[in-house]
Amino acid sequence: MKAQELRQLSAEQLNEKLKELKHELFNLRFQHAINQLENPHKIGEVKHDIARVMTVLAEKNA
Repeated sequence: MKAQELRQLSAEQLNEKLKELKHELFNLRFQHAINQLENPHKIGEVKHDIARVMTVLAEKNA
């Protein structure tokens, strides 16, 4: 997801997206721990998405 797409969302939608991404990251880490994760790079991608959402939320709150 790109930052430009995120900037078009409301603060509520961003908070919901952040919650979804954190849940996805939890599931990916769990899969990685039990060696069922096929693409470990997905963890990094989700972390970057979380950072993007948090950055846009900080911009909107400022």
